Amino acid sequence: MRTTVISAPGKVLVAGGYLVLDPAYSGIVVSTSSRFYTIIRDEPSLKADTLRVRSPQFLDATWSYSAVLEPSVVIEPLADNTSKNKFVQLALQHTIALAVEIKGLAAVQESLSRPFDITIVGNNDFYSQRAKLETLGLPRTIESLSSIPPFCPTGVHLSDVHKTGLGSSAALITSLTSALLVHLNTPRHNLAQFVHCVAQGKVGSGFDVSAAVFGSHLYTRFDPSVIQDLMGESLPKLYPVLSPSNAAWNYHIGSFKLPPYTRIMLADVDAGSDTPSLVGKVLKWRKEKNIEADALWKHLDQLNQSLAQTLLQLSKLHDQDPKNYESAVKYISSLQAVQQVRAKMKEMGTLSGVPIEPEEQTSLLDTCMSLPGVIGGGVPGAGGYDAIWLLVCDPITCEPDRSPLERVELIWSNYKELSVSPLSSKESLAKGIRLESIDEIPGLAAALSAI
Repeated sequence: MRTTVISAPGKVLVAGGYLVLDPAYSGIVVSTSSRFYTIIRDEPSLKADTLRVRSPQFLDATWSYSAVLEPSVVIEPLADNTSKNKFVQLALQHTIALAVEIKGLAAVQESLSRPFDITIVGNNDFYSQRAKLETLGLPRTIESLSSIPPFCPTGVHLSDVHKTGLGSSAALITSLTSALLVHLNTPRHNLAQFVHCVAQGKVGSGFDVSAAVFGSHLYTRFDPSVIQDLMGESLPKLYPVLSPSNAAWNYHIGSFKLPPYTRIMLADVDAGSDTPSLVGKVLKWRKEKNIEADALWKHLDQLNQSLAQTLLQLSKLHDQDPKNYESAVKYISSLQAVQQVRAKMKEMGTLSGVPIEPEEQTSLLDTCMSLPGVIGGGVPGAGGYDAIWLLVCDPITCEPDRSPLERVELIWSNYKELSVSPLSSKESLAKGIRLESIDEIPGLAAALSAI
């Protein structure tokens, strides 16, 4: 039985919130060790030209589709589906349509004569594990999270799950479209960006899909006009637009990684924000107060670039003298560039009337930043109430002292003003999308056998 497994990581935008919407600016995006996995297997027990998609972490999460390829590709949900999944259906529709354009009708028909059984799962960090930890009687710590089985069922319907903001839809779409293309023996293209935009009904910045594809990097967005013609009801041919040889895909991927012996720490803060409404208000302010906004954005971009170069310089120092770097890294203190970025983001929030870094988050971050070994921190992406990130020193040993990670966890677990729950994610050393083997991913075989 033919099996394809593709994974794609989540993301954290540590600098460049709002600015990444404009091709004139770039942002620092870190890919996470938490990943989405799409597993495709030929399933002879299904009817020919059928695609079955299952997401076993949710209740009633099986969707079956028929694939009609002539006169044009149409992916139709079967009548006995109990719910809809727009993201999955659009991914199937456009991936198979692109495959027909590239490989030809006969080749895709031959592939689909062996029906596809598709399973999609995400690491636990994509969804809040607060309730699970409470059920198990465990404290909210990274160590406790490791005791929860991988790909743990959420016990709720997909529409009711509490996400943690790691870019689950972008990681899902990237892993699903890539797995379909591999299973159909079709080269990858700019398909995930397009499908994600169509599913969301707008052309966003694309940094989350870019992180899922490439891993950590400095991201400069593509011109939105490149896919504008594909966003309507009547679709022209996909391949001329999505082809990697189309120079209109003018995004830029700059090299970036976090410095050695440092670690990103992420926390889910149980308050919640509506990201689209935050973005809408900031863009309205930028349009109405364009001189004020442009001056602030230019200054903020300079600070973002300074932060990126400082972190890259630390990596260079490690490469030049690993031994001394290893012994000195524990003494790195709070970076001025991080504090300056936070101050400017907070100023943008004040001027636009948007809680980019709310006072509650400021108090939490300031408390964390005062700890030895905490290099920087902030609210990721568009900001708001629902998450924070920290960059801490992660030396081989801090004995006899507590490690920075332990110091931060102690603060989070005892913090009273907000309910803070850590995520276990680190930076993805495996970068972006990967071809995987089921047996090499802890818990994946068990999750599949439990379906």
